[in-house]
Amino acid sequence: MSTLEIRNLSAQVAAADENSEPKQILKGVNLTIRSGETHAIMGPNGSGKSTLSYTIAGHPKYEVTGGEVLLDGENLLDMDVDERARAGLFLAMQYPVEVPGVSMANFLRTAATAVRGEAPKLRDWIKEVREAQDELSIDRTFSERSVNEGFSGGEKKRHEILQLGLLRPKFAVLDETDSGLDVDALRVVSEGINRYRDRNDGGLLLITHYKRILNYVKPDHVHVFADGRIVTSGGPELADELEANGYDRFI
Repeated sequence: MSTLEIRNLSAQVAAADENSEPKQILKGVNLTIRSGETHAIMGPNGSGKSTLSYTIAGHPKYEVTGGEVLLDGENLLDMDVDERARAGLFLAMQYPVEVPGVSMANFLRTAATAVRGEAPKLRDWIKEVREAQDELSIDRTFSERSVNEGFSGGEKKRHEILQLGLLRPKFAVLDETDSGLDVDALRVVSEGINRYRDRNDGGLLLITHYKRILNYVKPDHVHVFADGRIVTSGGPELADELEANGYDRFI
C-alpha cells in the first residue's frame, strides 16, 4: 500500500517580466490518495487544476511557496523531475509535447530502463510493447516515428496511456486526458487507465472539466477545485451534481 499526500500545498507562477509580480495560483491544497483509489478533480477554467498537476511533477514555471507532497513519506518537492518519476509518479499532460528525432521505441525503452533500474530484455520488451499497443489499438509502425511528432490529439493521448501501462508508476496524475478525444478514443483510453489501476493497484488523480470520462473511469472520490484549493469533496454523485448545475455555487 502506497500513499500520496498533498499537504497545504501553495505555489505561484513566475513573473512574466521584471515589471510584473509572481501570481499565487495554489492556495493550500490538501489531498491524500492511496493505492487503488481514483480521485477526480473537477473545476472551472482558471481554477488551478493544471497548475496542481505540474507543480506535483516539478515544472520549473511554478514555484512552491509552502507545503509538502509526500510519496510514501518522501517529499517529492526535494527531488528533481526525473527522481520523482523514478519514485513512482507519472504525469499525463493535457498537451503532450513533440520530441523530434527521438523514436517512440527508443523513448519507451529508455524510460522503462530508468524506472525499472535495468534494461528490459529485448525479446521480452518487444512482446510487452506489442501487447500494450494492441490493447490500445495503436498501429505498431508508430514505434519508429518520433515522439508525438505529427500525431493527432487522440494518438498522443493513447501513447500517454501506453507509457502509463509500461512504466507502471505508483501514482498517475492525468491532466485532462479526455480533452480532444472522440467517443471511440475516449473508450479506448479509459479502458487503458482502468487496466493500469487494476493490474498495478495504482492510484489515480484524474483532472477533468467534464463528467464524460467518469462514465468509464469510475471515481471513488470527487473534489471541486476553485480559486486554487479544494472547496468541497464527495462521492461519484458529486460529479452528477456538477454536470447538472455547474460550478457557480462554489465560485
